Amino acid sequence: MAMWKRRTIIVISAVAAFVVFLLFIWAMRVWMIRGPKGGEEVASPTISATAPSSSSTAQEDSYAQERERMVSSQIELRGIRDTEVLRAMKTVARHEFVLDEYLDQAYDDHPLPIGYGQTISQPYIVALMTELLELERGHKVLEIGTGSGYQAAILAEITNQVYTVEIIPELADSATRQLKRLGYDNIEVLHADGYYGWKEHAPYDAIIVTAAPDHVPQPLIEQLKEGGRLVIPVGPIGFVQTLWLITKEGGEPQFRNMGDVRFVPLTGEH
Repeated sequence: MAMWKRRTIIVISAVAAFVVFLLFIWAMRVWMIRGPKGGEEVASPTISATAPSSSSTAQEDSYAQERERMVSSQIELRGIRDTEVLRAMKTVARHEFVLDEYLDQAYDDHPLPIGYGQTISQPYIVALMTELLELERGHKVLEIGTGSGYQAAILAEITNQVYTVEIIPELADSATRQLKRLGYDNIEVLHADGYYGWKEHAPYDAIIVTAAPDHVPQPLIEQLKEGGRLVIPVGPIGFVQTLWLITKEGGEPQFRNMGDVRFVPLTGEH
């Protein structure tokens, strides 16, 4: 009996030693293939340098595709034909002018909040109002209601000089920074009450108003050049307003009704 126990112990010991030996061989092979732990923590300089750029490029390509879709499905199908307007809408990165929480809706067919009770307009409305101005290279344009700066950027893609007025100081500051960051050096932003326009640079070939007063501001008529065009929504707060195209002929405004719209009110002391 004692002999049998000794043999059993010898066999178990031998098996255990063999298993330990196999584990040692396996561990050595893994170490040789993967390298020491310190080496695993060293990132490849090539991958580290190129990965963010590749991701950024892919994202920009995605946004470019979204702009193409926006123009083809929301704008061209509704009758916008001005090639310069279509080009500008495809060029300006609308996602740069929306709040982070709305990035996934940057190119959708509706306005978006930008804070302080204001919005960035629906893409189609931006395109329509811009087309109504009939802009040419060399025109001087006044915008009332800078907001996020998106409409000003669209105008700046088409003509040489854009002056834009914003009554909310925080929006005026943020739009100024954003437009400069994006390279729009032909846009000047003024923090002031837009009802009174920007007399210093008048007269203007075109004026666009992106908030709705309850009547047409006389200072804007006065600052419009003979033969110039003013596009403005007019109507009561909280209700549907009328989009007017106003041309100046013989010193007098001529009105053309362009349909119903809905804008935030033009604020200020007037």
